[in-house]
Amino acid sequence: MTGIARPRPVPYDPQLEPGLAACRELIERIPLRADTIVANRAHFATIVPPIETAIGESPVDFEHVTVPGPAGAPDVELTVLRPRGGVRGTQGAPGIYAIHGGGMMLGNRFFGITGLVEEVVRFGAVAASVEYRLAPEDPAPAAAEDCYAGLVWFAENAVALGIDPARILVSGASAGGGLSAAVALMARDRGGPALVGQLLDCPMLDDRNDTVSSRQYDGIGIWDRNNNDTGWNALLGADRHTAAVSPYAAPSRAKDLSGLPPACITVGAAEVFRDEAIDYATRIWATGGQAELHVWSGAYHGFTGFSADAEVSRAAVAARESWMRRVVGSTGRSL
Repeated sequence: MTGIARPRPVPYDPQLEPGLAACRELIERIPLRADTIVANRAHFATIVPPIETAIGESPVDFEHVTVPGPAGAPDVELTVLRPRGGVRGTQGAPGIYAIHGGGMMLGNRFFGITGLVEEVVRFGAVAASVEYRLAPEDPAPAAAEDCYAGLVWFAENAVALGIDPARILVSGASAGGGLSAAVALMARDRGGPALVGQLLDCPMLDDRNDTVSSRQYDGIGIWDRNNNDTGWNALLGADRHTAAVSPYAAPSRAKDLSGLPPACITVGAAEVFRDEAIDYATRIWATGGQAELHVWSGAYHGFTGFSADAEVSRAAVAARESWMRRVVGSTGRSL
């Protein structure tokens, strides 16, 4: 796309602009390029709270477990969260399998886990957050295979964990949304585990990075076109943009989106991933599949986290929770 002028971007919702500035200052203090990945990881380590801090006073217990990894690969670490003893829903509970974001290069299983803690309480769920190998040291398919291996263990141990095996949901944001879509494809193609739904929040789906929205947010906002290039280059190397790219690495490359669990796809209108998210939902519908799509006006990437009090953020959170209640039900507490 070299030489193509940047299209005029969709303006941000004014209520979101202070949160966007705060997000950029905290998360993207160091420009993310191939030679700054290590520095960005070190910075991330200073802003991701430990699990004890994320839980705080919430009535949630946790344990760390190590489970078998992909064949020939290291074991996979999970952190399992459940309602504190005596809370309804710890038997036959919904299961939420969460995959963290970070552009395939950054973060760990505690990045964004505060929201997962809230869902454990709200839905009476048992949840697991998975640690997966990061690029470029471990390129595709390492991350997706790690996530799938963890999901297999979560599903096979559902009853022992107090989970209803028929109510397991995979969930993730950004790179975690892309990996959640990949895991749903893998589960379909490999004959399980069965998933009741896939929650894809601002998902990273397409390595080609050639949509209108990717060009609109080139040098603008959070997780712009340049950061996206850095992430895909790290994950795919020389295979990027070629027919060698697996749909388990870039789910938009899948030729067939039939037979997938119901999807909830959410994205901001003012971010790189807008067009690929819309396309993914459209292609699921084209197969007769179920997808609920929310494109939030004037919203930047990950807007609900840093602009929680904005009207559009409250609407987005309510829509997400509504979809989850319809898919997995709820036996938890109101927050």
